[in-house]
Amino acid sequence: MIPHRSNMDWILNDLAHSVPYVRHVIVLSADGLRIAQYGADPDTADRLAAACAGLQSLAAAVGHEFPHGNGAMKLVVIEVDGGYFYLMSAGDRAYLAVLADEGVDAGLVSHQMRDLVDRIGEHLSAPPRNPEVVA
Repeated sequence: MIPHRSNMDWILNDLAHSVPYVRHVIVLSADGLRIAQYGADPDTADRLAAACAGLQSLAAAVGHEFPHGNGAMKLVVIEVDGGYFYLMSAGDRAYLAVLADEGVDAGLVSHQMRDLVDRIGEHLSAPPRNPEVVA
C-alpha cells in the first residue's frame, strides 16, 4: 500500500535536496498516474507520469530481448539537451522518476534513487485501478 501523499513529501524533498540540479521528483503507478511529486506543479507531474507509462512499457519490451533475464525494467536514463530524466522501478507497479538539469552528477542521482527505493520500496506498491483485472 502506498503511504499517504503528505507522508511522502519529506521523502521526495530529501532526494531532491541531496542531489544538486534535481528539478522534479515523482512517484507514479505503472499505468502513469501520479502518486506524489516534489518540485513540479500537478500538471507537469501528470504529464511526466503519463510519459513514464510508455517508457516503462518500452523498456520491458526491450528487456525481453535478453535471453538470460526476466525482462523487468530497473532503470531508464534519457539524456536530452538541457538535462536528464531517470525512471526506476520502485515497488510493485510503482516507479520513481527524477528530472534533473545538466550538470547533475548522474551517478549520485542513480545512487540516491536506489537508496530511496531500498529504504521504502515495499511501501511503494500501486494496486491496479480495477482490482479484478491484474496485469
